[in-house]
Amino acid sequence: MSRVGKMPIAVPKGVDVAVAAEQITVKGAQGTLVRPHHPLVSVTLEAGVLRVVPANDSAEADAMSGTVRALLANMVNGVSRGFERKLSLVGVGFRAQAQGSKLNLQVGFSHPVVKEMPAGVKVATPTQTEIVISGADRQSVGQVAAEVRAIRPPEPYKGKGIRYADERVTLKETKKK
Repeated sequence: MSRVGKMPIAVPKGVDVAVAAEQITVKGAQGTLVRPHHPLVSVTLEAGVLRVVPANDSAEADAMSGTVRALLANMVNGVSRGFERKLSLVGVGFRAQAQGSKLNLQVGFSHPVVKEMPAGVKVATPTQTEIVISGADRQSVGQVAAEVRAIRPPEPYKGKGIRYADERVTLKETKKK
């Protein structure tokens, strides 16, 4: 059996988990997340602990038990604490401004770029060169952060662009005569 799949998931106080035949629902302070139930695994909730067990002895069921366990752990963590990704803008005149559920970016184009945030994802700009994307669903927070970074990825010669806060950009040496 998968090592990750064997680990139980502790459900903290304030988080409500409902396991049905076709879907698993997790409710908490940060929101509600729903994921379809995979037929190759069985999920049980007993005494505040979620356990994931493969339905049969196939290798696919074993692999899916680890995957489903990781997804459920992210759901429980997301509705209790939430997830966030930090981005930073590097470049002269590069600015970001959060306006409700929209992110207004000025990153060296002739026009401002406006990025609409999907439901459940919040954006904040503590300073003009910092962006904080947060939400309960880890996948959607990471996807939105990747889409914002893709608007102007860091270029390899001066490092200008939008990058993750913990990202290291390796700069290339310029051409010599």
